[in-house]
Amino acid sequence: MWLVSRISQSFRKRRMRRFCEAMGVTAQTRILDVGGSPETWAYAPVQPRVTLLNIPMSIPKLPAYVDWVAGDGCELPFADQTFDIVFSNSVIEHVGDTAHQQAFARETARVGKRYFVQTPNRGFPLEQHLFFPLVHWLPKSWQSPIIHTITPWELLAKPTPDQREFYLRHYLEDILLLSANELRALFPDAQVHRERVLGLAKSLVASRR
Repeated sequence: MWLVSRISQSFRKRRMRRFCEAMGVTAQTRILDVGGSPETWAYAPVQPRVTLLNIPMSIPKLPAYVDWVAGDGCELPFADQTFDIVFSNSVIEHVGDTAHQQAFARETARVGKRYFVQTPNRGFPLEQHLFFPLVHWLPKSWQSPIIHTITPWELLAKPTPDQREFYLRHYLEDILLLSANELRALFPDAQVHRERVLGLAKSLVASRR
């Protein structure tokens, strides 16, 4: 788990640096982070004015530059173009079916003057939630008996039985990975970029600058 955490931190630092550079982020930039956490912004080279939107939960004391509101990314409680940028990191694949992803995309484009939406690439051979190679390319009915046997994720995370059942059910019922073409269809006014590892597109980013 330590190695996975270090690799993840390295990717996040690089992504946040590129995000801030590409989007011209300053300390005065107003950002809505949909589904995010304070830890994400610890990796940023600057500290903008961030509002976190997430489900109701207990979170530690926030940095002075971060606010938090409870809400649904598919129905944002803000007026049009309230924020300079709407930011979302590995969230859109969790919201459910295509209709929910379309609602998420519409709300992102409505509330932000600009946006930056990252999601794992369905074409990458390693499924990035369970760390299981190739399983996400199989029909869901085939995936279920495979992942209920054992997955690299649970070997690393060591969840309780209840946590394991919840996460696997969420994976099967709610997670819908996207291809570059599908992401482009959700965000037709965006540029779609690929974040590569060893030449393979690990993640996709839709951004409107």
